[in-house]
Amino acid sequence: MLFDNSWQRELPGFYTPQAPAALKGGRLFYHNAPLAQTLGVDSALFSGEGHGVWHGAALLPGMEPLAQVYSGHQFGVWAGQLGDGRGILLGEQRLSEQSKVDWHLKGAGLTPYSRMGDGRAVIRSTVREFLASEALFHLGIPSTRALTIAISDEPVYRETPERGATLMRIAESHLRFGHFEHFFYSQQQDKVQQLADYALRHHWPHLVNEADKYLLWFTDIVERTARLIAQWQSVGFTHGVMNTDNMSLLGLTIDYGPYGFLDDYQPGFICNHSDYQGRYSFENQPMIGLWNLNRLAHALSGLLSVEQLKQALSRYEPELMREWGERMRAKLGFTQADSGDNALLVDLLSLMTQERSDYTLTFRLLSDTQQQEARSPLRDEFMDREAFDGWYQRYRTRLLQEGISDAERQQRMKTANPAVVLRNYLAQQAIEEAEKGESGALARLHQALQQPFSDETAAEYRQRPPDWGKTLEVSCSS
Repeated sequence: MLFDNSWQRELPGFYTPQAPAALKGGRLFYHNAPLAQTLGVDSALFSGEGHGVWHGAALLPGMEPLAQVYSGHQFGVWAGQLGDGRGILLGEQRLSEQSKVDWHLKGAGLTPYSRMGDGRAVIRSTVREFLASEALFHLGIPSTRALTIAISDEPVYRETPERGATLMRIAESHLRFGHFEHFFYSQQQDKVQQLADYALRHHWPHLVNEADKYLLWFTDIVERTARLIAQWQSVGFTHGVMNTDNMSLLGLTIDYGPYGFLDDYQPGFICNHSDYQGRYSFENQPMIGLWNLNRLAHALSGLLSVEQLKQALSRYEPELMREWGERMRAKLGFTQADSGDNALLVDLLSLMTQERSDYTLTFRLLSDTQQQEARSPLRDEFMDREAFDGWYQRYRTRLLQEGISDAERQQRMKTANPAVVLRNYLAQQAIEEAEKGESGALARLHQALQQPFSDETAAEYRQRPPDWGKTLEVSCSS
């Protein structure tokens, strides 16, 4: 493997050199074999208790570790300087001449940006991030990835003492909105432009020689963000902490904490019990995405005029609605657009809200609809049968307009409506086993998440959650 360090080499003043602090008694707990194969990682690095790189005790040749500095708005309030408080960018693996990925160790110890924290992660948060990043990736949604989990017997204190752990996060880039905010608000406009040029050079090279490169670049960031959030909404995913320092410039899902997939369809669902005002509720995510882009636009105001910034931001809503519309139309089984499609969707979601229908299961069952049958397999899921029957007859009429066989439509719908999502209770079961040193539940769940659209996935992952599974509280420390 070849490692580069372009951030370290090209952006002095944007980081602090920082070696990881090894976990005491650290050892490899679990690794992502398919991702390792994709990256060409030597299997010998996973043998026994694993190479020290997984828990901060060693580096691979070519790595030059550093902690990045950035700032951000947290819960709508300017928080000032933040930065990598518990994560260290070890290096950038070169996959080809034009492609590279960051290796970033989370839970790697104190950095100059740890503030009041201890720089550590715990098994609970590490397992949650591993599973969520893999879940979204296999749903086809842009995300960081997770390569390994290492654990130790070192105590880490949260609400109660827990065991320390590290996660090796893999991402095309760790560029955040907050990187630009940091240098804008500290009145270092030269560094804002330097960082923008770095981003263009490494991630938008096709724009480098364009006369209006910054406008085209920012417009693409706006559209990537819009698509990402539309994709979250379509599968019922709630991020939970959409602070600007948690927003990826490349439109990746990053920084998994108190996330949650919808069980009951409740648009006001708040997955983070620290979010007292519901700022980051499921239904608020599209609005927050635009709010965050406006903060980034402010930070880029030295590169673009007000008119150009507005022009780019105006692409957000149409791109979000286009992506969301396409995905929801696919979930309903429609291949063509019709003026009545929005009303059909809104009315179904209204029924689901009223009955607290399971979001994932409802759309999966809808995929089994037989258009020639007057009775739907979904009917028994609704208490208000009369209201559902009225909706279903309208839906069935619309399906017949498509002129597509049931078999073809059902197959298409099942590639849009997952059978498996990462419900919180499933993650919790894997966490509880991991805290006992057992990786079996994690491995089985990871395997299921790699096949989210398959009916062959074990039934235990395709069921409604038990009652206790709907009341789990998840906070930022998770």
